[in-house]
Amino acid sequence: MFPHRNIHKYTWTLAGGETHNQIDLILTDRRWHSSVLDVRSVRGADCDTDHYLLVTKVRERLEVSKQKAQNFDGERFNLRKINEEDRKQYQIEISNRFTALENLVDSKDINRAWENIKDNTKTSAKESLGLHKLK
Repeated sequence: MFPHRNIHKYTWTLAGGETHNQIDLILTDRRWHSSVLDVRSVRGADCDTDHYLLVTKVRERLEVSKQKAQNFDGERFNLRKINEEDRKQYQIEISNRFTALENLVDSKDINRAWENIKDNTKTSAKESLGLHKLK
């Protein structure tokens, strides 16, 4: 099926070394036959047998399911709503939350501090901007 020199097509050699045959095969399902790019025997692999190792190059095609891509569970904020009034409201709200956060001195646990910052930013955006509704 693939053009190679005869030495790369043989998969078995008789003990004398003069008789060669192609008796080992690679089997694939019909729907994957177009993904097989190349098959050849490798004579240099020392397997202590009279058969040669077969190597196959296969093209892998990955596709993201459209349903999974559309089912986004995260929250998207309505960024189109940001104009002068909403932007100022968001800035005031987030500055108030961070001044309250500065009063809580919790520098020992960095993960808890990060969660507080993330939660305050999300709630400020949710209250001032609202969530974007998907169609």
